[in-house]
Amino acid sequence: MANNDKIQRGALPIPDLAYTGTVTYDATDPDTHYPPIERLLPPEGAPNVLVVLIDDTGFGASSAFGGPVQTPNFERVAAAGLKYTRFHTTALCSPTRAALLSGRNHHTVGMGGITEIATSAPGYNSLRPNSCAPLAETLKLNGYNTSQFGKCHEVPAWQASAVGPFDGWPSPGNGFEHFYGFLGGETNQWYPAIYENTSPVEPWGTPEEGYHFMADMTDKAIDWTRQQKSLAPDKPFFTYFAPGATHAPHHVPKEWADKYKGKFDQGWDEVRKETFARQLALGVVPADAVLTERSPGIPSWDEMSDVIKPALARQMEVYAGFLSYADHYVGKLLDAYEELGILDDTLVYVIIGDNGASAEGSMHGTTNEGFTINHMNEIESEEYVAAHIDDIGTPNSYNHYAVGWAHAMDTPYQWTKQVASHWGGTRNGTIVSWPNGGVEQGGIRNQFSHVIDVAPTVLAAAGIPEPTTVNGVTQRPYEGTPMNYTFGADAAEADEQHTTQYFEMLGNRAIFHKGWTAVAKHKDPWLASSHGLDDDVWELYNVDEDWTQSNDLAAEEPERLAHLQQLFLIQAARFNVLPLDIRSAERMNPDIAGRPALITAQSQKLYRGMRRLSENSSINIKNKSFTVTAKVEVPEGGANGVIVAQGGAYGGWSVYGVGGKLAFAYNLLGIQLDIVRSDAPVPAGTTELRAHFDYDGGGLAKGGTVTLFADGARIGEGRVEKTIPFQFTFDETTDVGVDLASPVSTDYAAKGNEFTGTLDWVRIDLGDDDHSHLIDDEHKLAVAMLKQ
Repeated sequence: MANNDKIQRGALPIPDLAYTGTVTYDATDPDTHYPPIERLLPPEGAPNVLVVLIDDTGFGASSAFGGPVQTPNFERVAAAGLKYTRFHTTALCSPTRAALLSGRNHHTVGMGGITEIATSAPGYNSLRPNSCAPLAETLKLNGYNTSQFGKCHEVPAWQASAVGPFDGWPSPGNGFEHFYGFLGGETNQWYPAIYENTSPVEPWGTPEEGYHFMADMTDKAIDWTRQQKSLAPDKPFFTYFAPGATHAPHHVPKEWADKYKGKFDQGWDEVRKETFARQLALGVVPADAVLTERSPGIPSWDEMSDVIKPALARQMEVYAGFLSYADHYVGKLLDAYEELGILDDTLVYVIIGDNGASAEGSMHGTTNEGFTINHMNEIESEEYVAAHIDDIGTPNSYNHYAVGWAHAMDTPYQWTKQVASHWGGTRNGTIVSWPNGGVEQGGIRNQFSHVIDVAPTVLAAAGIPEPTTVNGVTQRPYEGTPMNYTFGADAAEADEQHTTQYFEMLGNRAIFHKGWTAVAKHKDPWLASSHGLDDDVWELYNVDEDWTQSNDLAAEEPERLAHLQQLFLIQAARFNVLPLDIRSAERMNPDIAGRPALITAQSQKLYRGMRRLSENSSINIKNKSFTVTAKVEVPEGGANGVIVAQGGAYGGWSVYGVGGKLAFAYNLLGIQLDIVRSDAPVPAGTTELRAHFDYDGGGLAKGGTVTLFADGARIGEGRVEKTIPFQFTFDETTDVGVDLASPVSTDYAAKGNEFTGTLDWVRIDLGDDDHSHLIDDEHKLAVAMLKQ
């Protein structure tokens, strides 16, 4: 590697310096001399960097931290490095990712919540300021190759379409030269919505053919790494590897779930006790730690009915299999590094969760999250869940486990994801290794650390300074603390350097300062806000003596509590946390919230080749009448295949040809499929096909009458008995000329359903009978929160 240590790296891009020597007339003149061109490389000794961020996994899940789920590859990294027992996230997905990749607090970079509830306030607008250049950009401009695989969920909602802008996308806006993954908060692991850089791409196969996104993204990461080391072996890389695991839907091959058969029949209360005993034995909690009581509102295992207990146990078996499956593929990536001879020269972070375990799956879990987001929980009774036990985790489900399991996966702490006030929402087991970088092997570190510490740690390891300017913009300093001081064999007792940290999410808030925390939980994850901020009850914990926040000292030390409450307000003002925002209705209305909306018209025209349009970038046809018109040419012998489809097998609608006839299908959450077909085949040469849905009215989710037309002539009519009121799916899309991913209708398969005629355009026109004003605003917020 060239010695670039004298390069001035404070201003990025590094300026091109003009040649100031002698210029000759003839290149053969002996005085002709120019310095050789040198490739830009980081300082000598800069490591490769791999950051693995697992999704929705609590402190008490992985066996590396005493959990019941076997994760031998996480333990493999721990054996080569250090376990961090007091590493913290933000309690929510998008904010943690934005903080990780910027080195600043999540409100500083505009990510006070998820992108779907952005407001115009600086701490909540989901727009990273250009004064906070991301880590990947800094590394790239210092000579690193950069790549991201897996989940993003940082793109502002109104920018997540094929026309951008791409400032907030992983590539090019967030500094990654290569991106392969999905944009939203979750994706169907069997039928994912994948982007490569800024272009949608399709999976190589179906579930029946062996496809799963976890395996696919790992193969892509391995291929990228091999190519990078083949073509530029002396150039280090930064790879951000962020699986969809273990966010819902918990999709995993059956054999992986079956490894845990019978392992959770004892229920979540006993699993918490068993996990805590292992944590004590491992030393990831101190000997005097206390197992906290079950958080209020979460039922005990004994309170659950015998009807549903087998399905509840299966939910956890599937979740455990999913985490083990993710661990297996992290291991495959590490194996590839080892084969390339680069593992010991790689700084590896394995952050086991971007927040605590998710309590968004209802008290008895769900086989399809669509029931919850569409207020159709009455369909999914305990008997329904029990009857569909064999679907959990398979392509026939869109499943999530019960709240009790989420709490058990956060052992030994109180609360879960979304609850930034307590460690159950924010404390995530983290492992760091770098054998050739002086990181102790097999140790434990108890110093306080936070996700904003990762970026400054990476720069310190690489010998790269924080930039003062990037692209001409003066930079805000990193707000994290480098963790490098904890790496050495003699650093276990080093004084912690990250001594103050605020937490805030949805009104749940806390302040950590020099061994104490003051915390105020505003709302439960499964409930809406029900009172004002000033009515919140603050608790006080001495976390140096009370590891798990089990002994509230607020009544005993009111002066200390008041001091910490004041400190929280100072930090909140400093880092754009104010104004605290617990609103629901206002944040769901783009006009009031002050954010753009991508689609506002009453009509949308789509052209051939337009595919993978997210629900956010498609006109909303729910709770109203609408008409779908297509300009086509039907060949001799008739046309088959999809003209336009939205959604998939778990909910959506489709207009298509079958047996030469025109058809309209409406899929109600995978439990009911209404199909209306024309009375006779569509004549050859037809230039306009139309399907009109006449909404019954009288409220939300009502049915309607479908009428089919060819060149203005009525050719068929039928009924759709009930419709989806809020959201078709989490990640399936609107596609013109084909139905990608899982199929809406059973009339065609997941592959080979392209329209066989000539298709020019499709237009969707809305009626004037919109009933969406009847949607409860609190439920709108709940739907948005389920997306992260």
